[in-house]
Amino acid sequence: MRPLVPLLAILVTLAVLPAGSQGAGAAPPTQGERPNVLLIVSDDLNDWLGCMSREGRGHPQVRTPNLDRLARRGVLFTNAHCQSPLCNPSRTSFLTGLRPSTTGIYALQPWFRTVDRFRQHVSLPQHFQRNGYRTLTTGKIWHDGYPRERTDGEEFSTWGYAGNFGPSPARKFVQTPDKNPLVDWGTYPERDEDQSDAKVADWSVQQLRQPSTDPWFLSIGFRRPHVPCYAGQRWMDLYPEASLKLPPYRRDDRDDTPRFSWYLHWKLPEPRQAWLERTSQWKPLVRAYLASISFMDSQVGRVMDALEQSGQADRTVVVFTSDHGWHLGEKGITGKNSLWDRSTRVPLLIAGPGIAKGRRCDRPAELLDIYPTLAQLCGLPQPKGLDGHSLAPQLRDPGAARKWPAITTHGPGNHTVRTERWRYIRYADGSEELYDMRRDPNEWTNLARDMGQAERKRELARWIPTADAPPAPGSVARLIEVKEGIPHWETRPIGPKDPIPMDD
Repeated sequence: MRPLVPLLAILVTLAVLPAGSQGAGAAPPTQGERPNVLLIVSDDLNDWLGCMSREGRGHPQVRTPNLDRLARRGVLFTNAHCQSPLCNPSRTSFLTGLRPSTTGIYALQPWFRTVDRFRQHVSLPQHFQRNGYRTLTTGKIWHDGYPRERTDGEEFSTWGYAGNFGPSPARKFVQTPDKNPLVDWGTYPERDEDQSDAKVADWSVQQLRQPSTDPWFLSIGFRRPHVPCYAGQRWMDLYPEASLKLPPYRRDDRDDTPRFSWYLHWKLPEPRQAWLERTSQWKPLVRAYLASISFMDSQVGRVMDALEQSGQADRTVVVFTSDHGWHLGEKGITGKNSLWDRSTRVPLLIAGPGIAKGRRCDRPAELLDIYPTLAQLCGLPQPKGLDGHSLAPQLRDPGAARKWPAITTHGPGNHTVRTERWRYIRYADGSEELYDMRRDPNEWTNLARDMGQAERKRELARWIPTADAPPAPGSVARLIEVKEGIPHWETRPIGPKDPIPMDD
C-alpha cells in the first residue's frame, strides 16, 4: 500500500505524449440518441474472473456469474493493463486520460488538481457533464479522500455514498508482520448488507430506478477484493480450503530479476510469500481473496439487474474494470506495486449499443483508453492531449489491428511495455527484464540477457515514454491509522540510506 519513488530515477523535462486517436467508425449518435454510461470499478482485482479462466489466465475455480453474464453481452479485453500498479496514480490516469509520466502522480498522494499544470484539465466525468450528461458517483472512483473539497459541478454533479473499508472486527484475524490494520482476511461480517460495497450497490440501484430525461454517466466504485479480504460464510463456502488451487509459484523465481525491482515494493505492509508459507496462511488468503471477488460480483449483479429492470440497458454503455492487479504469492510477494503481469493485468469488459456481443479481444489495451473510447461511443468531441486511444475499432471487430502496446509506469524511470506476446521492463537504473508471454505466461524466465533478443528489446523500448515528469509534491505517504474504515496518510521523504529488504 505504501508507494515508492525510486531513488535512482532520472528526472527529465515534462512532455505530453501525442493525443489519442479516435479511429475510424460509424457516425456518432445524435444528441437525442446519446447512450448512458455505467462505469464500474473494482479495487485490487486481478484477472481472476470466470470469463478469463482459459489459456493460463484467471483462476480455474473462481465464480463470477454476473461478470460472466456481462462478458456475454459485450467484448472482453483479455490483455488489458493499468497505467500504474497503485490506486491513486492508476485512477488519476484513466480519469484524466493522462499517463503518470505526464502528470507526475506516481503515489497515493497528491490529488492531481494540486499540480498547477492540471488544475484546469477536464476529467472524464467533467467532459460528460459539459456535454449535457448528469454525472453521478458512489464508492471509490477517485482515490480515497479526493477531491478533498466537493463543490457542486466539480468532477461529478451528484455524490452518493462514499463507502469505506469497513466494517471491521474488534481485532484482526491475522496478525501480519507489519501490523497494518487493513492487511487482514477472514470470514466477516455475517450479513452481506453490512458490507460497504452492499451500500454502494444500494445507492446505485436507487439511482437507476429514478426516471431521467437527460443521458447519465454513473460511476460505481467497489472496494473488494482490496484488503481486508472479508467475506461472509456463504462466499467462503464456495472455495473449500481442502480442494483449493493455489497460484503457480517457483521458489527461485526472483533469481534472474534485477535487484532494483525490489524498490517497487519496498517496505510494503503486504506479507511476503515466505511468511504466508511459514504461517500456513497462503491458502486462507487465496480463499478469502476469491470469496471477496464473488461477493463483489454479487453486488455487480444487483446493479446490472436494476439496469435491466429500468428498461435502459439497450441504450447504456457498460464498462467494468479494476484499477490494477494483485499478487497472491507469485514472484514471492502479495499485493501490487510491481511491473509484472500479475500487478498490471486487469479485467476490462465493455458492452452496449453497437458493440459486438460475447467476443474476446487479445489486443493490448490500456485503462487510459477508456476516456477516448467513451467519448467516441457517446458522440462527444474528442478532448485534445489525451494519451490513450479509442478502442471503438476493437469493439466492432475484436480482431481489428491495434498498433499500440500497453504501457505501465511505477515511479519515474520504471516502465513496462506489453504487447500480445512480449513483456519488456526497464528500470530507472537501466536494468531490464524480458518475457515471452506466449511460452512463459508466468514470467519465470527473464530473457533480457539473451544477446539474440537485443533487437527485440530495442523495438519494444521505443514505446517507453521519452520523458518522466518529476514526482508531484507530497508523492510519498505512509499509512498511520484507519478511522471508521477510512485510511489516513502522513508524508515523509525516502532517505538515500534507507535499506532495500532483499529477504523475507
